[in-house]
Order: sequence, then C-alpha cells, then structure tokens
Amino acid sequence: MDKAMEIRNEKLAEKLISALKRRHYDACFCKDTASLLDRVKELIPEGSSITWGGSMSIRSTGMTKMLKDGNYKVYDRDTATSPKDKIRIYRKAFECDYYLSSVNAMTEDGVIVNIDRNGNRVAALAWGPSHVIFVVGLNKVCRDLDSAIKRARCVAAPINMARFDLQAPCQKDGVCHDCLSKDSICNYISIQRQSHPVGRHIVLLVGEPLGY
Repeated sequence: MDKAMEIRNEKLAEKLISALKRRHYDACFCKDTASLLDRVKELIPEGSSITWGGSMSIRSTGMTKMLKDGNYKVYDRDTATSPKDKIRIYRKAFECDYYLSSVNAMTEDGVIVNIDRNGNRVAALAWGPSHVIFVVGLNKVCRDLDSAIKRARCVAAPINMARFDLQAPCQKDGVCHDCLSKDSICNYISIQRQSHPVGRHIVLLVGEPLGY
C-alpha cells in the first residue's frame, strides 16, 4: 500500500474511532491483517467459546483457522453435518463468549448496517453473545446512513446472492430490484446506533479492503 493511502486510512480510522467511542463501542485500528490477528489474540482469552457468521472478511484474514487451531471452544457452522446441525450451531451462538462478524456497511459517524437472509447474524449482534467483535475493512465505510443502506443492498447483497447461488433478480443482473423473492437475502436489515451494554461490541478497523 502506498504512503498516501496509509495516511488517508489512518486519518479516517481516527475519525471513526472517535465516533464509535461516542456510541459506546470499543474500537481500534489495525493497519493490516497481521496486526488484526495479533489484536484478536489479545482480545480473546484462551478457553473462550467462539463462533461467527458467514463473513468473508473473517475467513479471508485466516482468523477462523487461527482460532480453530488455538485453545478455544469453537462452533463452526461450516463443519455442520446437516441442516439441523447448522441450526444447532446458530442457536449456540447466543451462549458464546465471543461472536465474530463483519458489517455490510458503516457510516462515517459510526452507525453499522447489516442485512441478513435468515436473521441469525443480526439477532446475535443485537443480543446473546457476551462480546461481539466486528472486523471492518475501510472499504465498507460510507458517507451517511442512506449510502450505507445502498451499499449493503446494491453491492454486498448481489455479491452474496451469487456466492450462495440463490435465485432472485439481483442474481441475474447484479442490481437491487427491491424484490419480494422468496430467495431474497435482504429480509432483515439491522441499523445499529450504539453498543449496549457499553463496550459489548468491539470494532476492529482494518486498513486493507476486506469482504464485500
């Protein structure tokens, strides 16, 4: 990454951290994936129970492998042996010490937007796990709430539709149609204004593009 981009990322991260702390999040900036993984190891005590959603940001960093190889109690939905077993892991998330997630978008003043098909992820973000760690590439940052929702629906959702090979209009042309398809991935839209209780949510901003 060139120096100009590094400077911009550091200044943007500083602004975001200030905004997030006003909203009662813990937050810090990791300049790259290596420093992100080091920070996660510092945050999560050995022996903790951990799970995560379908985030490509989490997987692409090598974080899931690091945690599965470590001394943690991991519930990984990717290892589910049946749909029933996957539901069991979804429900186990509410009892975990740590839930890992990315975001579909975040505003410059710290509002977090996520969209789900099944609702298991946004449910766990709102209530259940003792701690939630958001891993957020700065490519997810948008000017305001309207642009954040548009990013979630018009960028992240069509890509995830293709990833899961679901059938809805955006799968065909990559454009949001505000559809009512039974396969829509935009069923549950979460707009998170603050962390509650204070400090339950930890935002790790990353100076590399991550996920969709």
